[in-house]
Amino acid sequence: MLARSLTRRFGDLVAVDHVDLTVPRAHVYGFLGPNGSGKTTTIRMLCGLLAPTSGEIEVLGLRIPEQAEELRRRIGYMTQKFSLFEDLNVRENLEFLAAVQDIPRDRAARRIDALVEQFHFQDRQKQLAGTMSGGQKQRLALAGAVIHEPELLFLDEPTSAVDPESRRDFWEKLFELADAGTTLLVSTHYMDEAERCHRLAILDRGALVADGTPTQLTAELQGRTLVVQAEQPRRAKELLLAQEGVISVAQIGNTLRVLTQANHSAGERLQAALQAAGQHAQVEGTTPNLEDVFVAATRGREPAGRSEDRPTRGEAVT
Repeated sequence: MLARSLTRRFGDLVAVDHVDLTVPRAHVYGFLGPNGSGKTTTIRMLCGLLAPTSGEIEVLGLRIPEQAEELRRRIGYMTQKFSLFEDLNVRENLEFLAAVQDIPRDRAARRIDALVEQFHFQDRQKQLAGTMSGGQKQRLALAGAVIHEPELLFLDEPTSAVDPESRRDFWEKLFELADAGTTLLVSTHYMDEAERCHRLAILDRGALVADGTPTQLTAELQGRTLVVQAEQPRRAKELLLAQEGVISVAQIGNTLRVLTQANHSAGERLQAALQAAGQHAQVEGTTPNLEDVFVAATRGREPAGRSEDRPTRGEAVT
């Protein structure tokens, strides 16, 4: 899947701003970004539901939106909101979706049997969807999205309403699909989910600000992340945020995590600044993570000022 200079405007608002994407086959490709960053708009353009203002899209060898009708038989789409029928049971929901996809009855029965086993619904086939837990509903929605065995699956924040254990189970199913040859594009708010992706794009206010494997993206920040052990972490945080070249400071328990501009002497300089202010603290380098990547990619684009907040592992970026 390719997108070149993909742009979408809504009046004066530029929702997606000249985005270039390359999504490899049989990969889990992640979209990370805050609300309003353009993730959903980009996905809707890629699957032919929304025409771009400008730019080029090629998906599964088809030009989009010109060949969107041909594409729809070859892709699946799942949103964060449960979209199946709550007054139908598990099997009835899958039977309905098979009929919508024009799957012959005999083949549909075999496919539903396989999905019931794959998604662990053997003892829940007659349970009404409306009585299921959030995690069970999302598994059912995923089973429905792949009933026609799509080559490409779009998932728009699919786990935003489920508990952590259900999210882990859901991601195991995504990797099973990728191992079987399905390409997946997943938008998420969660750092721990972003770390799971084979490749990751970070969007901020419609622009693509980072793109690569999690390992590549974190390696680019080598030497820019520090941890500070301080007797008065709140006071130390205030002092650090006032120092030139400091992008963000996050308190994690009694430890401060600091992201700096590219400056290999930052640790020594910050240590000296804290000591000069009477703060007893120890400053050491640490390995960058995706939280640091996200902050580095988006914080510099803020029109003014510098926020102290940052996304945390397993929590939503908002």
